[in-house]
Amino acid sequence: MINLPMIIGGQKVEKKEKIDVVYPYTQEVIGQVPKGDSQDVEKAVEKAKIGFEKLKALSSYEKYKILMNAASLLEKRKEEFARTVVYEVGKTIREARTEVERCITTIIFSAEEAKRIEGEYVHIDAVPNGKGKKGFYFREPAGIVAAITPFNFPLNLTAHKIAPSIAAGCPFVLKPSERTPLSPIMLCELFLEAGIPEEAVSVIPGFADVGQAMTTHPDVRVVSFTGSLKVGEIIAKQAGLKKIVMELGSNSAVVIDEDANLEKAAKKSVQGGFAVAGQVCISVQRILVHEKVADRFHKLLKEEVSKLKFGDPMDEETDVGPVITVDEVNRIQAWIEEAVEKGAKVETGGTTEEKTIFRPTVVVDVPEETKLFYEEAFAPVVTVKRFKSIDEAIKLVNKSNYGLQVGVFTNNLKNAWKFIQQAEVGGVIINDIPTFRADNMPYGGVKGSGIGREGPKFAIDDYTEIKVVVFDTGE
Repeated sequence: MINLPMIIGGQKVEKKEKIDVVYPYTQEVIGQVPKGDSQDVEKAVEKAKIGFEKLKALSSYEKYKILMNAASLLEKRKEEFARTVVYEVGKTIREARTEVERCITTIIFSAEEAKRIEGEYVHIDAVPNGKGKKGFYFREPAGIVAAITPFNFPLNLTAHKIAPSIAAGCPFVLKPSERTPLSPIMLCELFLEAGIPEEAVSVIPGFADVGQAMTTHPDVRVVSFTGSLKVGEIIAKQAGLKKIVMELGSNSAVVIDEDANLEKAAKKSVQGGFAVAGQVCISVQRILVHEKVADRFHKLLKEEVSKLKFGDPMDEETDVGPVITVDEVNRIQAWIEEAVEKGAKVETGGTTEEKTIFRPTVVVDVPEETKLFYEEAFAPVVTVKRFKSIDEAIKLVNKSNYGLQVGVFTNNLKNAWKFIQQAEVGGVIINDIPTFRADNMPYGGVKGSGIGREGPKFAIDDYTEIKVVVFDTGE
């Protein structure tokens, strides 16, 4: 049993009310954390005000050193963190180790960016009344950051919020998913050990009331949220005059052109569709394949799916672990049933192996009006649809409330450029899946997929404010 405290202003806090952390694979309780409330948020914000003053007093080099120290501490405890991620998320041990490595990289990127928060000279004399004046601007920390993270990448997505926050000089109040609070708390303990001012760090596990208290607090300046579109819309309406960064999911498509490398496309599509049991914002959900190569691709796809081993996530050979809860299994089955009732066909999978192990599933001929086509499935399910032309494929990609990333397999530069210009998404990945993400790239989407961009350099832009300075030189 892993029992961890909440953290308020760097201090460990226990409470009578607890949140159980359940191992998705066995449904056993494997940990507990205190259940936070709005009063805890109030205390954390008061502490963060002190932390803000202390962080602002640190040099760029001092913030760099803190972040590098944190990365070094995590490096020494990689396997412990990886196993914790498996227990709270259910992702495979290999996937968890990859997440830990990415988390280290994200922290290092943030450390490097702490030394590169720059301004620019402004030609004030470019206006008629600017003669004799010199100007420049620089960036200052914006203030307290409210960070809310999801269950699927509890470690790396926490790092993507709090590491750039520290680099920018902003204290944070973090609410991890109530399902996966363990690794975020452990990570924040590492940051404290690395030397960050105590008052700048708060982690409050809890439910919607904690999130509401954080995002509506008048002393919070930045809200960084990763989660569902529904919750994102609520936050946007109630947050008030704050800087808002949101990553709200997708139902990402991969497009297979007639001249694509079909073997690579099939293998990559399976990787992107079933990693973390499909519970990734940029999971491959819709596979759109040119009719001229559809039959061949379909055969290759089914062959790749048949190779997947699903089951115990601690088994080194397992490819697909459980989904997060039994309720999610029931939802997935309901969505598939709706699609089948309207004419879709389940080619493989579509059933559970154990309570939360959902077999990797391929569904074809999915009508566009079904949830499985236009909503985010967040499940080990991919759909396959044929298209006749690139223009048709682009329309299908854009026929969505979301617009995070699209993958396009093609050797036709003209078709690739069409997607780059016309796809309504935040990222176009050529000859790879939409599930590709480098932790230093500007990551985010358009439409219902969110506002702003993550990636340390780009997050720091949202965690800082511009201050302009003008000198009258008397010339």
